[in-house]
Amino acid sequence: MPAGYGLPTTDDGMLAWADVEARLVTATAYWLATVRPDGTPHVVPRWGVWLDHRFWYDGAPTTRHVRNLVGNSACVLHLESGTEAVIVEGTSTATQAPVATLGTRLAEAFVKYHDLGYQPAADAWAGVDGGGLRVLTPRRALAWFSFPSDATRFTFPSPAAASS
Repeated sequence: MPAGYGLPTTDDGMLAWADVEARLVTATAYWLATVRPDGTPHVVPRWGVWLDHRFWYDGAPTTRHVRNLVGNSACVLHLESGTEAVIVEGTSTATQAPVATLGTRLAEAFVKYHDLGYQPAADAWAGVDGGGLRVLTPRRALAWFSFPSDATRFTFPSPAAASS
């Protein structure tokens, strides 16, 4: 975004993160961009859930986007609209979800896909390979619902900085 856009405040019509995050929670279609080993971009639609300020989704290790992420964890998540945009930049890593805690919460959040035939159980991501579960941790987000008057940039602490 050019200088002058994206002040992280609600003053002067900027967006509040809670309003942006609400769209990430309720969305059912997300676009995930990764980088192939040869440096060319790759974009794929993904189903997933926004939970605990991160995007959780699954994908087989053989898929192009997961193979891309193994070599370069940087990625971008975008909601479908170009006029009411939400763009999240971050990193995606493989993970697991213990059944009794995160697995149960993820299965409950995935209820939004039940009518589309996807109904993962709480144990879907508990195995050694995590059932292909990945988590995108945001580094920066850009959003606007009425460009350019509310174009807003958000930054997030790195996981290392947050834990120190």
